[in-house]
Amino acid sequence: MMANRHGPIRLEHFAVGADRFLLEPLTLALQAGEYFVLLGPTGAGKTVLLETIAGLRQPRQGQILYDDEDISAWPAERRQIGFVYQDYLLFPHLTVAENIAFGLHRQEQGQREAALRNIAELLHITALLDRWPATLSGGEQQRVALARALVTRPRLLLLDEPLSALDPTTREKVQRELRQLHRHLGMTTLHVTHNFEEAMALADRIGIIGEGRLQQVDTPEEIFRHPANEFVAQFVGGRNLFRGRGALSADGNACVQLQGHCITVTRAVHGEVRLMVRPEDILLAREPVRSSARNHFRGRVVDIVDQGSVLLVTLDVPPHFAALITRRSFEDLDISLGEEVFLTFKASAVHVF
Repeated sequence: MMANRHGPIRLEHFAVGADRFLLEPLTLALQAGEYFVLLGPTGAGKTVLLETIAGLRQPRQGQILYDDEDISAWPAERRQIGFVYQDYLLFPHLTVAENIAFGLHRQEQGQREAALRNIAELLHITALLDRWPATLSGGEQQRVALARALVTRPRLLLLDEPLSALDPTTREKVQRELRQLHRHLGMTTLHVTHNFEEAMALADRIGIIGEGRLQQVDTPEEIFRHPANEFVAQFVGGRNLFRGRGALSADGNACVQLQGHCITVTRAVHGEVRLMVRPEDILLAREPVRSSARNHFRGRVVDIVDQGSVLLVTLDVPPHFAALITRRSFEDLDISLGEEVFLTFKASAVHVF
């Protein structure tokens, strides 16, 4: 891996806005060499935030610090930031080589040619250098835009929905290439997307942005398993989200009362709470299961959605619980709509917030 020459980058009480949109002040530190993904719905302000970091917009307040040096007032060209937009923004009147070398105009010709050759080899686009942007596929345009952003060796790479315009097969391929590229260069990267699976595949850490603020920052696994609130839980694909009230079960265990049932949890909770059980943590069976899991219920199958290798089975307990099971398990169970089955999940599988 190329040694990372740059230090951490921090946003301190950083607020941005555009038209009637306003993102509340946030504080966020990106470690040197980190691949950070900012995840949020369309309209959450992700692109506006990137443009403000890059110096294309002015922040409403706050600072951008690089190694404790405030660069908030620096013009965009001084910040050494590479930016790849969602639609790539290649210059149609320039060849691929001319597009990539656009930011190297101050270097001597020999240096420009060497940098161009190196980045083209790294991204496997040497054969495209004499082509025009209009003749390139989506995946090729994306690689060229990346090459143009990376050839100047920026201190920070900003990626604005870089995979959203690609078909599923190309998206998966380019996603792998982004992982490999990051391992090779070790460059601090801030990638924004609305796709949770994309974030899970690429990120060292994820920030969830929405409703005008930064909702949660953590590792992909922690956000997946322990969302901070209902907004995060819903956005990362959480199902089985319920509201209940903390209580004690008949045998003295901590539980949450939910539509006449007592959902056992790992710690005592009081008052109204929200809880989530991920569908993949629910076991289905034809007969009651003997196990250490404390939550056992009977439910009627009300919906079955075939998702290929897995199926999403919804059961009315009540409330409705969705369980994700493999095709092999579904075939072994041989269940159909209207039938009753048993569902089981551990107290540790219940996330309360």
